[in-house]
Amino acid sequence: MSNYQAKNNAAEPEVAPKRRRKFWIASGVAGLTGVVSIAAVGISTGAGAVGTDGLRWSTAQQVSKDGDQGAVAPEEHKGKKDDRRDENKDDRRDDKREHGKEVPCDTDKLIQSIIFANENHGGVLNLAKGCTYKLTRSDTSDGSGPNGLPVITESVVLKGHDTKIVRDATGEDFRILNVGRGGNLTVKGLTIKGGQTSPFAVSPATAETPEAVWSRFSNSVEATKAAEAKQAYLPLLQATPKGIAVKAKATQANGDVSVLAEPESNDGAGVLVQPGGTASFEETHIVANQAGGVGGGLANFGKASLYHTTVADNTAFLYGGGIFNAGVLRVAASTVKNNDAIIGGGGIANGAAFIFRSDIDGGTAWIEKTEITSNEVLGFGGGLLDIEGNTTVKHSKIANNTAVLAGGGVAAAGDSSLELQHVEVIKNTTVGVGGGLALAFGAIASVEHSKIDENKAGFFGAGVFNFLGQATFRNSTINGNRAVGPLGVGGGIFTIGGEIDLEKTKVAYNFATLRPGGVFSLLTDVEVDDKSAITANKPTNCEGTITPIPNCFG
Repeated sequence: MSNYQAKNNAAEPEVAPKRRRKFWIASGVAGLTGVVSIAAVGISTGAGAVGTDGLRWSTAQQVSKDGDQGAVAPEEHKGKKDDRRDENKDDRRDDKREHGKEVPCDTDKLIQSIIFANENHGGVLNLAKGCTYKLTRSDTSDGSGPNGLPVITESVVLKGHDTKIVRDATGEDFRILNVGRGGNLTVKGLTIKGGQTSPFAVSPATAETPEAVWSRFSNSVEATKAAEAKQAYLPLLQATPKGIAVKAKATQANGDVSVLAEPESNDGAGVLVQPGGTASFEETHIVANQAGGVGGGLANFGKASLYHTTVADNTAFLYGGGIFNAGVLRVAASTVKNNDAIIGGGGIANGAAFIFRSDIDGGTAWIEKTEITSNEVLGFGGGLLDIEGNTTVKHSKIANNTAVLAGGGVAAAGDSSLELQHVEVIKNTTVGVGGGLALAFGAIASVEHSKIDENKAGFFGAGVFNFLGQATFRNSTINGNRAVGPLGVGGGIFTIGGEIDLEKTKVAYNFATLRPGGVFSLLTDVEVDDKSAITANKPTNCEGTITPIPNCFG
């Protein structure tokens, strides 16, 4: 019998949720410092609950039906016909499993169908066309947190046709789907909506803030504050990031900081994929979910793939407003838009860093033919963030994203490996540094056949900001970026330490309030080959830089 109780659901009116841009950030920060607890709700089985027996495929009826077909064969041919009948029965059973079980528009029956599939080596579930399965209760029996549907532990396919699975707005906090170890979930043609997990209660002394976390990788926040106060800011940019010392002190007090292998109960409001789990989504919408931890729409600690899928209007109180990854992630021909996070990765976050808890190393992320647009974050990595992971983006667009501190389009930090090929990083914005791309403290980037154009920053590096990172730009453009603040420097590139290589790359038509408008370098080994050009930048190309840049004039 099921531990779930859910009311039958009527079709939900198709009402597009209003975007509440910039609304939730203030309330979200307040929520982080408030006292919020997760209450486990015990659910008992009611008298009207549906048993799994009522939903079983009737193999006895199938065998009886098959056995009635055809006349009795002569003795000398009986064995062959029996063999054929056996083969036909096997084929029909396989066909039955392939075509799946029809699930009526009833939430209880959906739950029981998943339970039955888990108990019987998986199955294909055809969900009712145009139905909204509305979830009102949750289960916490497996210890992974409140889940609106049973944890997937076998190979389960959910096929929808304009079908929605939603958390009822008046229900308790819980995620929609959870894929456990050994589970393999395939989702086609569904909308997954309204999942919500509660943030953990934290004290002001242990609250993670975007500024504190970013200061582990760069002193840009301190430097911009010094510049605003008309104080010397370059010494701060050259110094060891002060957040490293804070993290070291926290580590000494709390023990060794190791990689977090297991998700928390408030991760993944729409979908959670646990270590050892696999999930794939096709022609699916993961929308309007809110996580108190990481991964508003999807938190992947196993393997996940998205194809022709939209991840939109999700929020996360920590990292990965749309998607968080610490496993193996593939996103193809999809859209990630209008998602929000507080610390990092408004659209997608591959990995996470903290001060008072264990870090989560990024996994491997492949992003192809995908648009990452109009996402926002209070911290860094408005569109995309990689922390100590491996991220490859090809034939994609990262546009119109916003970050307050750094990396309006893309941010990478720590031992991060970032590869961009045929990617447009355009029209992104930050109040701080790195409007298009921000690299910090050991990040390595390879950018080929790509555009980092028309991005804006309030301070340093409207196109590219680099602090102790390494970047190679081949056959690319860094054009039309604007460091528009009163102290804006390095409209094209602003780099402190590390290495920058320009190969067949054009840095042109960038603007900065203060010179240079093209490339500013301090203690950076900048290599410019004879097929690259730094030209037509204002007020200067490189004049005003501290460390000379070869093949740059004016």
